[in-house]
Amino acid sequence: MRRALAFLTPFGGAAVPSPATLSWFPLVGAALGLVLGGIWWVAGELWPAPVAAAVVVAADLALTGMLHFDGLVDSADGLLAPMERSRRLEVMADPAAGAFGVGVAVVVLLLRWASLATLAPSPVLLGALWCASRLAMARFAQTVPYARPTGLASAFLPAGSRRLPVAGLLLGAVLTAFGAGDAVVGVAALGIVAAAVMALAVRRLGGFTGDVLGAAGIMGETAGLLAAAARW
Repeated sequence: MRRALAFLTPFGGAAVPSPATLSWFPLVGAALGLVLGGIWWVAGELWPAPVAAAVVVAADLALTGMLHFDGLVDSADGLLAPMERSRRLEVMADPAAGAFGVGVAVVVLLLRWASLATLAPSPVLLGALWCASRLAMARFAQTVPYARPTGLASAFLPAGSRRLPVAGLLLGAVLTAFGAGDAVVGVAALGIVAAAVMALAVRRLGGFTGDVLGAAGIMGETAGLLAAAARW
């Protein structure tokens, strides 16, 4: 678990990930979501809902070391701009942020903040969504070709066993069940959007990268929050 924590957060110290690390992704995600949910509940007791939502968004960026957010920005620049496939990976490796990356980043942050400001604080909801997003990342890394010859996510190759991370799957199911309607709808929306992001990456890059995994997770979580906040 320490390797998964070190890969997905600024914590855990120096640890080289391996294919086995993927099985711990959903557990780390659930822990992050529950911690953020606790911060959300405490912030909601101290400040109005919009301020509490902003605190949660900031805490999420801090607890993940902006790793996934950086992947979102890089992926937006590489996947959305019109260019040849060979150029896309070069753009994603460039630390500079382009117009597509900045635009997507602003929209995603606004949507996450607005959704959280609309919802009542729920650690279980965030635990379910954050668990599901890391489960999606793990499955994509297990089943989708890697788009680069080498890179950070190449540590997960060869993918080895393609079995579902059972413990993470069960934990996610329990959290979703306890979260009731909002969590069920949110997790379903998360899965659809995360898969759509990965499908776009496969079409335009030929597979996944570490940035794409982060983008799929962030976009999935955002879709889950929007679905949970919707007036059905």
